[in-house]
Amino acid sequence: MPTSLRDNQLKRQNLLDILFRNVTRLCAFGVLALLVSIIISLVISSSLAMNQFGFGFLTSADWNPVTEKFGALVPIVGTLATSIIALLIAIPVSFGIAIFLTELSPQWMRRPLGIAIELLAGIPSIIYGMWGLFVFVPIFADHIEPWINNNLGQLPVISPLFSGPNLGISVLAAGIILAIMVIPFIASVMRDVFDVVPSLLKESAYGLGATTWEVMYQVVLPYTKIGVVGGIMLGLGRALGETMAVTFVIGNAHQLSASLLKPGNSISSALANEFTEAVGDLYTSALVELGLILFFITFVVLSIARLLLYRLAQNEGRGA
Repeated sequence: MPTSLRDNQLKRQNLLDILFRNVTRLCAFGVLALLVSIIISLVISSSLAMNQFGFGFLTSADWNPVTEKFGALVPIVGTLATSIIALLIAIPVSFGIAIFLTELSPQWMRRPLGIAIELLAGIPSIIYGMWGLFVFVPIFADHIEPWINNNLGQLPVISPLFSGPNLGISVLAAGIILAIMVIPFIASVMRDVFDVVPSLLKESAYGLGATTWEVMYQVVLPYTKIGVVGGIMLGLGRALGETMAVTFVIGNAHQLSASLLKPGNSISSALANEFTEAVGDLYTSALVELGLILFFITFVVLSIARLLLYRLAQNEGRGA
């Protein structure tokens, strides 16, 4: 090959490499700039409510558009409560699904069940909300809530959490619907990370006489703990920001109550219900501040998740 032609090819490759690096750098910094612009926009739009209510906005349960008294305590409690309920239900169920698909299910059943779980993850949230309102809520009110009242509602310590009217729509119902929504995400991630465990490790444990549970708990989970935590955080992020499904079944009531069987509200459902009807600058600013609080909660949760994953990665191999 002539020297001039080879030099031209090298120059062209160098130019393409420089262009590629600059484009990728622009994409990365573009996302960062978008994030910063969203934060600045939320802060500016909510500045009126911040100046009016200060930190009392976070601790006040008042929400009265007529008197322009606003507080975020009820939506914050509702958001955290429904997300915690969802995770308490979804994590063990997802773990059981992943174990069955990777260890116990017949080979011919694994693929159809895996596809079915992935299809559940693709169902729009409004469908879950409609199903929850028209199908789940009547069953919950007629059969499940009376049992909860008669049994859990009579226990001395936890009775305030499980006593209330049998309305169906409640914080607990919203948490259960959220659990149904996030189970496909967590289960799919767990199944995928369980599949990457080398068969030699599991077969060695079985050869030493370990049971299926001992193999999962002592071999598979330590090997895949980073991926499992990542899947759980993915589900938590989905639960924190869910809007329509929660709006249908939570009751949308700005009332602070210890009972999970009473209607409540969440940040996302409050925004969905009231933003289009907000009259006045202070009302709109208070709703935008709710959005800023949800952004902050999600940011803190994801930061804690990243820190946990970093600690897990740092501790890899120390117990060996």
